[in-house]
Amino acid sequence: MHRLSAIAAALTLLAPGQALAQTHSPMPGMDHGDHGGHGAPAPAADGPAAHGSHRHDVGPAGATYDLRFLDGMVQHHIGALRMSEFVFDVGAPGVGALAKDIWRDQAQEIRAMGQWRKAWYPEAPVYPVVLPPGGNPDAMEALVRMSTAEKLAMQMMTTIPTRDTRVVWFLESMIQHHGGALEMAHDALDKSTNPTIRRLARQIIVAQRQEIIQLRRMLQSDGFNKPEYYRFDPLFRF
Repeated sequence: MHRLSAIAAALTLLAPGQALAQTHSPMPGMDHGDHGGHGAPAPAADGPAAHGSHRHDVGPAGATYDLRFLDGMVQHHIGALRMSEFVFDVGAPGVGALAKDIWRDQAQEIRAMGQWRKAWYPEAPVYPVVLPPGGNPDAMEALVRMSTAEKLAMQMMTTIPTRDTRVVWFLESMIQHHGGALEMAHDALDKSTNPTIRRLARQIIVAQRQEIIQLRRMLQSDGFNKPEYYRFDPLFRF
């Protein structure tokens, strides 16, 4: 089953009338102040995004784990949307089309996750949340608002490319970004018992694996083949 079809099928778990929006409206968790100019107050640099500061683990298992996972993954996907937009109009073969595919698929998942959040956690704050160190993973009142720095870390976009460097920047950065999604998906498989979350995690692993391989091939065709492109291969299986 196609990834988007499977997500749409999972939405049948929601209450009637909670249909998935199909417009390109602002995504859940994307504050009005976050999106202008592609959002991040990032350093102007030409290389791929720095990913070492990203915290993929949203905390221990517990009654609030799925909420924390949804909020973290939405922010992570927002980063992919922003990165993709840099190469929508690029002339390199296949790059713009792949970026638009990534944007469409991850926007669809953002909307699905927003609907699940509303259905499962109607008492949750409207803003994305995190569990501070030592907090009770079973208690809603232990959660705090996700800070701007935590959002940016989840989005994994800390540099801005130039027009000359944006193709390689996008391809290399998206490999690392997809790797972060793989880590989060495996974390969900380890900690969540929710069948919809587990289904989404498996779908993310399959999709990101395929796209990482495609991103590598594009880089190889341009003469790039670095060891770091293969660091997430152990996470291709579940």
